[in-house]
Order: sequence, then structure tokens, then C-alpha cells
Amino acid sequence: MPRMNDTSRRRRFADAAREERPDLALLCLLVGMEADSGLDEAGLDEAQIELDRLAGQLPFSPGGPEDWAAALARLLGERHDFRGVPADYRRLGSSLLHTVLRRRRGLPILLSVVWMEVARRAGAPVYGVALPGHFVVGFGDPYGSHVLADPFDGGRPLSSEDAATLVSGATGAPLSASMLTPAGPLDIVLRILNNIRAWASARPERTDVRLWAVELSLLLPSHPAELRYERAQLLVERGDFMTGAKELEDYAEVVEAVKPDAAETVRHEARAARAMLN
Repeated sequence: MPRMNDTSRRRRFADAAREERPDLALLCLLVGMEADSGLDEAGLDEAQIELDRLAGQLPFSPGGPEDWAAALARLLGERHDFRGVPADYRRLGSSLLHTVLRRRRGLPILLSVVWMEVARRAGAPVYGVALPGHFVVGFGDPYGSHVLADPFDGGRPLSSEDAATLVSGATGAPLSASMLTPAGPLDIVLRILNNIRAWASARPERTDVRLWAVELSLLLPSHPAELRYERAQLLVERGDFMTGAKELEDYAEVVEAVKPDAAETVRHEARAARAMLN
């Protein structure tokens, strides 16, 4: 089956992000298509079918939140050995859903996506929890009776104290109630793309990965304005001086009213980029 070209792929991602109920698995798989030239429509279907297959192995309506969490841990954490290891943070594939489904290894947020998508298909009351520095899942009513589980640790149940320890270890700050609110699909996708940008930023030779991660982020309905600046800088770094300079100038216009000094700095960068053409 032929692979979609860049324009069609980006259009599909943008359209999927604007659905009334965005399909988290599809969005994650479309991210994977940017990274993996071998992932085509058949590969997307295979990944969705695998999620369906795993969901079909869960017991029917096992009970309350604790029972759902335990059922997912037995199925995914024990039987299929989905979990994370420190080395996963060094792999781009740890942020790609189709790769995580194949390797059974990944970052906390991608393993959480697997937990959520399998549980959702089986009818579980599941949601994502974007703790600072460590993504987990919740079962039940996020504002009432619920339990948390850590897919990176095979689905280990988390007490409030456990969650507080994770947050403190990542940020040094205490756990707050706002950190436990459900994360929406688009927030999850943006965080995944932020992780990919961070991975690429630590590898100067992978500006290609960083660029597409920024460009996909910009297609989301809500995103940080600073991403426009990052894209312009990347274009300049990659030798597209004219386009990069123009985008730097456009960004300077946006921030002029609130940050005039920053705008002038950006304009200076644009002039320097144009000078590279001579």
C-alpha cells in the first residue's frame, strides 16, 4: 500500500486534531509516520488491530476502578510485558506508538497511551494523568473514587504518596490537585511531540526530527506561540535562510506589542540570516 506524501499526511494530522473527539491512537500513529518511512496505511491498520486484539483479552466489566487497574496490569504488564527501562529515554522509537506496540517498551506517556487505548476499547473508565516529569493513568472518577497506575512500572498501583514522590523527584515541588486532572488527547499529543523535540535537541545532527516535531505541534489547534520562533530558527540552521528570515520577521511582528526588546533581537537574527545569502 503506498505511503501518503508529506502534504496529505500533515493534512490528515491537522484534520484528526480538529475532530470533536480526537482519536488519540490515530494521532500518535500519524506522528509515527513522520519518523518511520516504512509505516504506511497498512501499518496504521495493524497497530489499531493490535490495540483491539489486546482489548479483547480483558475480562468483561471486571468491577470497580481497582479491578480495572489490576486487570490491565495483569494483561499488559505481566502477560505481555509492557513496561519501561531507563534506556528507553535514549530511543526515538520510545515515543512512537507503533514501535512501542512491537517492542513492548517505551516512555511513560506512550505506555500510558497503550493502557488508555486498550482500556477504553474494553469500556473502562480510564484517563491520562500528566504528572510533571512522569505520565500515568487513572481509573474511575478523576474527581471522586479513582486509582492511579504507572504503566512504565508494569501498571503498579500508585498511592497519593507514590504520586507525590514522583512529582517531587521530577520537580522538587509538592503534588497539587490540579496535577491529577485528566489530560485531553491533544494535550497528550503535544507532550509527546515536546518529548521528541527534546530528544532531537540533544542530538544536533537530528534537526530533521526536531523540525517535523515542531511543525506537527503547530498544526494542533492550541500550541505555544514560541514554536513559530523555533521553526524559523531551525530553518535557518538547516540552510533555508530566506524562509527562516521571513518567519523570524513575522514572529517579531507578533511579539512587538508585548516584548519590543525581544522583537528587535529576532529582527537582528532575521537580518543575519539574510546576510548568509550573500
